[in-house]
Amino acid sequence: MTAEHKTADEEQVIPEAPEVTETAVGLPEEVSAPVEKLVERRRSRDGRGRGGRGRGERGRDERRSEFSQKIIGIRRVARVMAGGRRFNFSVAIVLGDKKGRVGVGLGKAADTALAIEKATRAAKRSMLTLNLTNNRSLPYNIGAKYCASRVEIRPSPGRGLVAGSSVRTVLELGGVSDVTAKILSRSHNPVNNARAAVEALRGIAK
Repeated sequence: MTAEHKTADEEQVIPEAPEVTETAVGLPEEVSAPVEKLVERRRSRDGRGRGGRGRGERGRDERRSEFSQKIIGIRRVARVMAGGRRFNFSVAIVLGDKKGRVGVGLGKAADTALAIEKATRAAKRSMLTLNLTNNRSLPYNIGAKYCASRVEIRPSPGRGLVAGSSVRTVLELGGVSDVTAKILSRSHNPVNNARAAVEALRGIAK
């Protein structure tokens, strides 16, 4: 009976082998052609060649490495027109290199990416170069008022950066340390608080 079982197993294995090899050989030839076309389409759409990254993406990385940015406010605004309401996005951004340069910008557009790009350009135009001490602190007390926001910044050696709200973002991206910032108003608007901090830092700008 063992011999009969062996011959039965051999008869089952022998006809299955060519069927598996035929399907394995036939599939890659049918699938490989459309996959290559999809890869070429994606490369052409992204602007990338066979060598890796394209020029546009390399330029974006260089711009990002120069400045650090942080969004402090993003909201959707509506404008009433004759045909109805049109919605746009308003973005407020803080831009700085953490080495004494900082700026605040505001941008509005129908798309968030375009609004961020506009805010970045506005922040670069209004960027300040700060005259800091050797330990990246302030030489004296400074303060300013913008709309309903009022901010005061004082040097405090050895305490690091003590600040809140968007004022901390402005000081951090500006590379300011060993200071204590205080918001003396009741305003909770992050954009006005950041602009008040920039107006205060304008007193020690070069």
